[in-house]
Amino acid sequence: MSTPEVFSIANMVAMPMWLLMIVLPKWKITRVLIDYKVIPLVLSIIYAIYIITSMLSGPPMDFGSLESVMHLFTFENAVLAGWVHYLAFDLVVGMWMLDENKDLKIYPLIMAPCLIGTFMLGPIGFALFMIIRAIKKRNQ
Repeated sequence: MSTPEVFSIANMVAMPMWLLMIVLPKWKITRVLIDYKVIPLVLSIIYAIYIITSMLSGPPMDFGSLESVMHLFTFENAVLAGWVHYLAFDLVVGMWMLDENKDLKIYPLIMAPCLIGTFMLGPIGFALFMIIRAIKKRNQ
């Protein structure tokens, strides 16, 4: 399978999970997928395959400078591994946020921008959730 095909598959695996988390966060199937981290585990396997392939076929991985990291991202397998890394970890963060919300009980319409933000802009959605979480905890 080509790296562009795997890229598309990884995106197609992650997108429905985000939709479930945003639209149907309490649905039984959504909860099972969250509780067992099914999609992040699938993405982790894809990541492992491509990061190992990149390590075996490309130059030594050097994260010591911006220039070195930029050079790594000129290799297709490394870019795919990096992208799948983002997909998996952003999902884990989104799942953690929903787990936290079991006790916090933040309204779904307020959680939605946090989840969408995490999906689209990672740390910004996480930061928004942490601010709302702190306000909610202070007011309890």
